[in-house]
Amino acid sequence: MTFANMLNITNSPALSILIWIVLFLLALYFARRPFHQAVMSFSKIIRNALRLGAASVLSAEKRLLVRNREVLMAAGLENAERIVEREFDRIAAAVTRDLESYPNVHRQLSEVIVKLDEDYTNSADVPPSLPNWMPIIESIAKIEHGGDSMVANMLAEINRSLTEQNKKAIEDYRNSTAARHAILNKMMPFWRKVERSLDGIASSMSNIKKRAKTVDRCMDQYEKIRAGSDSAARALSTSALTQFAIAALVLLIAIGGAIINFNLIALPMSEMVGGASYIGPFKTSDVAGLVIILVELTMGLFLMESLRITRLFPIIGAMDDKMRHRMIIITFTLLAILAGVESALAFMRDRIAHDMEVLRQTLAGAEQMGLSPSIIPTVGQMVLGFILPFALAFVAIPLEMFVASSRTVLGAGMAWLLRLLAFFLRLLGNIGFYTGRFIVNIYDLAIFPAIWLEGIILTSKGKKMALPEAEIPEDSKLVEEAVDSYEETIKIKEPQE
Repeated sequence: MTFANMLNITNSPALSILIWIVLFLLALYFARRPFHQAVMSFSKIIRNALRLGAASVLSAEKRLLVRNREVLMAAGLENAERIVEREFDRIAAAVTRDLESYPNVHRQLSEVIVKLDEDYTNSADVPPSLPNWMPIIESIAKIEHGGDSMVANMLAEINRSLTEQNKKAIEDYRNSTAARHAILNKMMPFWRKVERSLDGIASSMSNIKKRAKTVDRCMDQYEKIRAGSDSAARALSTSALTQFAIAALVLLIAIGGAIINFNLIALPMSEMVGGASYIGPFKTSDVAGLVIILVELTMGLFLMESLRITRLFPIIGAMDDKMRHRMIIITFTLLAILAGVESALAFMRDRIAHDMEVLRQTLAGAEQMGLSPSIIPTVGQMVLGFILPFALAFVAIPLEMFVASSRTVLGAGMAWLLRLLAFFLRLLGNIGFYTGRFIVNIYDLAIFPAIWLEGIILTSKGKKMALPEAEIPEDSKLVEEAVDSYEETIKIKEPQE
């Protein structure tokens, strides 16, 4: 007996098919409630599991934001401390430079003032007045000479004496006035010296006031960062993003300079270490040129650390000044030697390129030109080979900025990715839940004749037909309550942290 014969309940195939359809619908109708429960339970499990995952991701994202804020505030506080320390060093240097000579200036001013007082006292002396000749002249004028020649001679002599005394008095007065004017002229340099000294003191005090205002502004920023205000956090975040972009741009420029530097020394290095030698899949000359560039970068980094411009290696900045000065000399000397080596390699590269061009023309059978190669490209390559190592030494500054700001930028990026992941988890959970509801509705749509008959029967008996939504038995609320409790616990713990 075949399977087709087994399906034939009656002799009529159409009637057999109809009977099987009715039986199948009845089976689906009786399995409707268990199927609804299974599908809805499975969809709720998916939704609650994804909700738990989203809640965990959001909790991790908020902890990461708190951690990023702490790191940002710590970095900003350290930077503010460095700025305040630098400003205090500057104001201390200004006070030492401008005010350490104040006792000497004060002594000089005191001496100058004493000298000016003496000169002023001397310039104030009044010249001696003329003798009191008026009573004598009046007495002589009353004498009646009556044409006597002796009396006339005596009067003439008196007139002569008075004239001479008048001229002498006028001359003495002029000499005294000239002497006073000379004393006053001698006072002018001292007045100018006093004025210059006072102007210098005023300028020093003004400079100190400006630096004090700068220190106050830096201290205000330091207090805001230490208090952890939102405005300080936003300013630091914006500053970190700006520093990250600028440092990345400068590092890209430095990489371009390193590539140019590598091309300058790769060809002559093949003559030194051999062009047919390989280290793995790479040429030994390329590896040697790359090592020289990396050593130059390392020396530049150590030089910046020794000068305390960067702080990537705190142990170098913590050295005593004597050892640090020795390290500055050693690193600068090594960097200068490497720059000289690169300049020589650049010269060698130009010669090799010229010889290769001559050889190429010889092999091609072309007529060689008798002109000597120009020295300008050779000098340019040598200067470039000497300058590039010192230029690459300053890569330590943008490298420090890039490393310091990348922590904040990467933290913000990770927080954004976690927030996006939580959104997608919740979205997938809702999609899974409503997919289960969609399957239930499709199931009810497939057996709608049975449901329709059920509605007719219930209506005929005077019973209210429940909605399909109500016919779906609800699963246990334990999972949803657990999810809600977990989310509430996270919300409570976050403000406490």
